[in-house]
Amino acid sequence: MVADAKIVEVDAPTVAVMQTKRQMKYVLVTGGVVSGLGKGVTASSIGVVLKACGLRVTSIKIDPYLNTDAGTMSPFEHGEVFVLDDGGEVDLDLGNYERFLDITLTKENNITTGKIYQSVINKERRGDYLGKTVQVVPHITDAIKNWIESVSSIPVDGKDGPADICVIELGGTVGDIESMPFIEALRQLSFSLGNENFCLVHVSLVPVLGVVGEQKTKPTQHSVRELRALGLTPDLLACRSAQPLREGTKEKLSQFCHVPVSNILNIHDVPISGISHYYFGTKMLMKLF
Repeated sequence: MVADAKIVEVDAPTVAVMQTKRQMKYVLVTGGVVSGLGKGVTASSIGVVLKACGLRVTSIKIDPYLNTDAGTMSPFEHGEVFVLDDGGEVDLDLGNYERFLDITLTKENNITTGKIYQSVINKERRGDYLGKTVQVVPHITDAIKNWIESVSSIPVDGKDGPADICVIELGGTVGDIESMPFIEALRQLSFSLGNENFCLVHVSLVPVLGVVGEQKTKPTQHSVRELRALGLTPDLLACRSAQPLREGTKEKLSQFCHVPVSNILNIHDVPISGISHYYFGTKMLMKLF
């Protein structure tokens, strides 16, 4: 059943979206311990699994750097720049999203700190805040939430209407100073949406000591503890490791990370088996639907 049309306003982009009574579902992918764990491929794979379940999927990549976009950045910093159909120069992860999910994204699907602050400063210069003191909370966080909600409603698969699920990847690692406003905005978003509309997948590292061969869970424990201290609790853990996780390791992670053993996925090798893909997708569907 379709509700009355409502224009959602944000400053760059300004998107007119048709609001429906069916609530958009969000899957947030975060990373811990170290960068370069494969959050982008994990987010893309999650999208593929959800799409295989008959759902329409869109994606957003959040990059906490102050650059407006990746166009002027050295490829040695974050890899090659990916150019979208609308001419936007963005992070290469958006290229993964387009190829994995067969969608066409816009430059607004790549959110950076530079874009958010530029948007807020432009509003302040126009007097949109009516003389109020402009602060990180609530003005920056509200701008982030409005941007996410507006962009997630843009059709990206050639069909009419918004997608069913939006997969959001938060760049960097949990605890980075530059990502704090995004963490807070996502915490507020998850609270306002409700537990049934928001799923958090945390990608972390479980190193294996070479001589002993012991799988160390302490880095992941600290990463999840910091994430929970910031107000976000993982629903699923995707653990990168050189070896398949032992049952004892999963039980220890479950005990200290507050995540059921059944919700801990080991991605020690690529590609993941079809069974693991199906199982992971089923867990997310049970959480969101």
